[in-house]
Amino acid sequence: MKLMQQPRETVDLLVFPGHLVPIEPAGVVLQNHALAVEDGCIVAVLPADEARARFDARQMLDLPDHAVMPGLVNLHTHSAMSLMRGLADDLPLMDWLQNHIWPTEGQFMSHAFCEDGVRLAMAEMIRAGQTCFSDMYFFPEATASAAIAAGMRSAVGLIVIDFPTAWAQPGQYIHKGLELHDSLRSQPLIKTVFAPHAPYTVSDEPLRQIRQYATELGIGIHMHVHETAFEVEQAVAQTGKRPWQRLKELDLLGPDLIAVHMTQLTDEEIAEAGQYKVHIAHCPESNLKLASGFCPVHQLLQAGANVGIGTDGAASNNDLDLFGELRTASLLAKAVAGDAQALPAASALEMATLGGARALGWDERIGSLAPGKAADFIAIDLSGVNTQPLYNVLSHLVYAVNSRQVDYVYVAGRALLAEGRLQTLVEDELLAKAGEWRRRIRP
Repeated sequence: MKLMQQPRETVDLLVFPGHLVPIEPAGVVLQNHALAVEDGCIVAVLPADEARARFDARQMLDLPDHAVMPGLVNLHTHSAMSLMRGLADDLPLMDWLQNHIWPTEGQFMSHAFCEDGVRLAMAEMIRAGQTCFSDMYFFPEATASAAIAAGMRSAVGLIVIDFPTAWAQPGQYIHKGLELHDSLRSQPLIKTVFAPHAPYTVSDEPLRQIRQYATELGIGIHMHVHETAFEVEQAVAQTGKRPWQRLKELDLLGPDLIAVHMTQLTDEEIAEAGQYKVHIAHCPESNLKLASGFCPVHQLLQAGANVGIGTDGAASNNDLDLFGELRTASLLAKAVAGDAQALPAASALEMATLGGARALGWDERIGSLAPGKAADFIAIDLSGVNTQPLYNVLSHLVYAVNSRQVDYVYVAGRALLAEGRLQTLVEDELLAKAGEWRRRIRP
């Protein structure tokens, strides 16, 4: 009697990496495994021999020198500010904002400025292995349209601030944001979050409205919180309350809040961050550069808060390299905690992938490599001199890799970077636009 042979399945893509880092389960590195992708989703993570026996593929990637892992999630950035990179460096935050950044924005801010800035930023982020970014800036419709065109996943911030800008007048921000939210509902790679700038730039009534709409619509809130000691001291002097206390009284603390920076925290506030299931966007290099302080990442994780990693904007970092941020975050956490075991490599990688996805409410779709999830993944070449000899893949990805080793970036099964070349953005055009803006801003 003849045994019936199982019919082979056809998939869009089979990837055979030297090392597969799924993120879930934590700390696992799979050898001799494959990733099967069909219709933008992962259909299987399985041993390579089984993949060859089970699947026919329209495209195959054989990457024996590479580690394949989920794409990095940049949990906080102001992407259009790439056009102000290096404009005003080595200054404290409020001097930097009030005397340099805000005046420049007042003079040059426009839809075209934001669209060109976002496109330049996405090219840098894609090259650095990022598949998703959470943005906070003006003209959010420009961010959305640029991300859609480039095929990059984005949480677009619906900016709210108390003073007038080129995008809106006070009283218009929330309405315009709601209109944009409605217009983007059918976009699979885009979601919206409310983005009130900070406690010191948004008054109580808009925050009450944001809480109401966020609850009704089920969307998140993305806000700078306790970025500097000056911010906290000024709030106490003016209101008698720390900003965190005010946000708690306004019912802003909760599992839909992404609190950015969080460098000035008491033990009670750290405990409450865990209690309220607040998400933290940790931006270590921007905090260091602006001398804003140190986010107590190790303590926050121990308290039960979810922490992701962001670059902040290129005007205050000055790059959008999340691999660099990963390394800094892990090293800084050890120094701040006084514990060499604080934020080990596996935990740092989880923060930069699944941690960011959780904060955005996207963890069922992205952040790890598992059947049913979106095929958002990257491939990093580990054959270079700076990543040899190879004893520990996770350690190298955090402490040794640089973004120039990213060769492939896929979002929903679509290549945005292949063999180190951008596929959906034209680099020469971006560079020409950047040059035009530089000549306008600083003739």
